[in-house]
Amino acid sequence: MPNRLADATSPYLQQHADNPVDWWPWGPEAFDEARRRGVPVLLSVGYAACHWCHVMAHESFEDETVAEYLNEHYVAVKVDREERPDVDAVYMEAVQAATGQGGWPMTVFLTPDKEPFYFGTYFPPAPRHGMPSFRQVLEGVGAAWRDRRDEVAEVAGRIRADLADRAKVYGAGAGVLPLPGETDLHQALLALSRTFDDKHGGFGGAPKFPPSMTVEWLLRHHARTGSEAALEMAGRTCDAMARGGIYDQLGGGFARYAVDGEWVVPHFEKMLYDNALLLRVYLHLWRATGGEQARRIALETAEFLLRDLRTPEGGFASALDADSLDPATGKTAEGAYYAWTPEQLTEVLGAQDAALAVEMFQVTGTFEHGSSVLQLLTDPADPEAYARIRAALTEARGRRPAPARDDKVVAAWNGLAVAALAEAGALLDRPDLVEAAERAADLLVAVHLTTEGRLLRTSRDGRPGPNAGVLEDYADTAEGFLTLYAVTGDTSWLELAGELLELVLRHFTDEASGALYDTADDAEQLIRRPQDPTDNATPSGWTAAAGALLTYAAYTGSERHRTAAERALGVVSALGSRAPRFIGWGLAVAEALLDGPREVAVVGPAGEEATALLHRTALRGTAPGAVVALGEPGGDQVPLLADRPLLDGRPAAYVCRHFTCDAPTADAADLAGKIGALTD
Repeated sequence: MPNRLADATSPYLQQHADNPVDWWPWGPEAFDEARRRGVPVLLSVGYAACHWCHVMAHESFEDETVAEYLNEHYVAVKVDREERPDVDAVYMEAVQAATGQGGWPMTVFLTPDKEPFYFGTYFPPAPRHGMPSFRQVLEGVGAAWRDRRDEVAEVAGRIRADLADRAKVYGAGAGVLPLPGETDLHQALLALSRTFDDKHGGFGGAPKFPPSMTVEWLLRHHARTGSEAALEMAGRTCDAMARGGIYDQLGGGFARYAVDGEWVVPHFEKMLYDNALLLRVYLHLWRATGGEQARRIALETAEFLLRDLRTPEGGFASALDADSLDPATGKTAEGAYYAWTPEQLTEVLGAQDAALAVEMFQVTGTFEHGSSVLQLLTDPADPEAYARIRAALTEARGRRPAPARDDKVVAAWNGLAVAALAEAGALLDRPDLVEAAERAADLLVAVHLTTEGRLLRTSRDGRPGPNAGVLEDYADTAEGFLTLYAVTGDTSWLELAGELLELVLRHFTDEASGALYDTADDAEQLIRRPQDPTDNATPSGWTAAAGALLTYAAYTGSERHRTAAERALGVVSALGSRAPRFIGWGLAVAEALLDGPREVAVVGPAGEEATALLHRTALRGTAPGAVVALGEPGGDQVPLLADRPLLDGRPAAYVCRHFTCDAPTADAADLAGKIGALTD
């Protein structure tokens, strides 16, 4: 019989709806029940594409004996971290502080007052590698709760106090911090260079995650300062990822991370946020260098989004699972959809082409049981053979059981996809990508925006989820809308972005310090209000909001929005030189601030080729964070376009900083020189 998760909008929660565990969704009812029964709460946090979440579910949560014990001694609460990033953030901080590591599934034991007192991640069904079994953990925690309740209360209180102290390191407790300057960015570049992998690209060792926000900063730093070191680190990292197994050489798109330091063997889940961010990174690398590989990767990643992640409603699903059914064994296995053996290649291609494919794609047993993840370490010597082999393998792979899809729509990640697809469509002459971005943005407006103008975090099948949007939802959705305005000239997107950013100023900002919180001031109160300026897999909501506020100020001349952006960016001066890999988006926004950002106003009759040429050139500019406004002469809806006449009757472009403009130009080449754009 299904438990309480059967009606959830989260695919992850629905995966547990038939467990014998008597799961509760997060909410006051679960904690009231724990209080009524006098038992602790077991909080289990994960997400639908998480491999080890599936493993623990199969080993423990589907086990009738374990479930019977768990139901008798605990109230079990299951949370989708992608639906409730605030819950995940608060308790993950506690897990990391207590154990020095974190991950999913996250397993936390709480008092009925939501205070954590014991932590872990994955627990095996039997003792292994020094880890206790899950049943042993349940029994040990239960004994402590029963026999040493005072000790449990003391631990819970100490952890809560420690979390409160951590909030003072940055944020409201730190006061107003100085703006980042040239010295801060130079020191950040030096610190980052010390962790750069000269041989394999990327930063640090295994496991290696795509450093999307860091590369975006490096490209902006190169554009502003001419730093060849910044461009080299960005280019070599992008090249290594594009050639490695982390990139799907057949279908496009990137896996979540590589388990090794050489980008060979991925953790196979494919996330919307990674691919939206990397699409934009490769697009910007192409914009900066004109490199054909960067253009190809951007297009293939865009096509992956449209083919594999687009939902019937026009939004984008969250992820594809790492696991899929392996027909050879009849069991699910990580990477079964993507890996190949030489024998499988021969079966599909025949002996001659299979021999070429083994060499071309490095099929040398890099994964498990003699199979390989495909790599493309050198450009194919025979492009026709490459195209033929790739097409045949793609067609054959399409007959394999595909990974499951987490088809919930997350506002923030769809905002990132809107920005990437809109910009890619404009720069690469693919209007279908712009149309896809508009349709996703329309879904966010129609389904995720409430009648009060607030954002909801998720939807599924066009049905809004119950959870309030967090800061990254507002910031990344505003970023998507602002990019749509730059690409289309449709002022409704600028207006919608302004409305979202007004809510950021009103509900997420600390007035005294300018620091930003991850949740609104009227959101559910957890044991502490989450607040984190550092990037994780996505830009932090804090610095993403700073970037959107700065862009909006550049369009409108609003000093209120610019001041809010500047105050929020003070945290970059505190963290940039110490942890540049974890505040890459903040560093990228700081580059825009130091550059102005530059404002490009393009005025001219709609549909006229001369107007379109100036607009395309403006969008190809590499000046960090440059904003592009497009409109008819005499329009007054967008302040940046006000009082910008034609030039001798011809369409014109004005390049400005703080609304102070250079002489207008009607020449695209002249405009390109002013904003660092490559010309065809």
